[in-house]
Amino acid sequence: MPERRRADARRNHARILAVAEQEVAAHGAGASLEQIARVAGVGSATVRRHFPTRRALVEAVSRERVEALVARAHDLADREDGGQALLDWLADVVAYCVSARGLAAALTYEEDEPRSLTENSCAAALESAGGPLLQRAVRDGAVDAGVHVADLITLAVGVVLATEHRADQEAAAGRLFTLAVRGLAPRV
Repeated sequence: MPERRRADARRNHARILAVAEQEVAAHGAGASLEQIARVAGVGSATVRRHFPTRRALVEAVSRERVEALVARAHDLADREDGGQALLDWLADVVAYCVSARGLAAALTYEEDEPRSLTENSCAAALESAGGPLLQRAVRDGAVDAGVHVADLITLAVGVVLATEHRADQEAAAGRLFTLAVRGLAPRV
């Protein structure tokens, strides 16, 4: 409904979002809403009017990255090896979450929030995009039938959050993700 907003409200929204992108990139999902308001030149109430919760702001900041991951899932859907396509997509989810501070937080499921879990728009978009990849991997026998896309997103997010303070987060997250999907047993 941004088209129906007044011109000044649209400008405020765009300015808040631009500043939030910079602040989240610098400070992660815990970026100060007051700092965002100050730099955007608006009051805290204006930030909260446009983004009623921190999650709403982080989801808005992450939307472009999520859309790229959705597109990547569609690109991988025609791969011959369904299991490898799923693993490649999940590795991209991990890599995007490492490179875009705040994205992992946007993908978490927080049961204490007043909204239902399905209302996490970032995670819902990825679940929808990853569903066909997972179904194909299950059909190919590469993944157990009881696995859900939400489980896989939670795994990816957990790896990213567990490594966020490592000196080389990208390498650490990649290593832990590989360990998680391959398991502990040596390959024969």
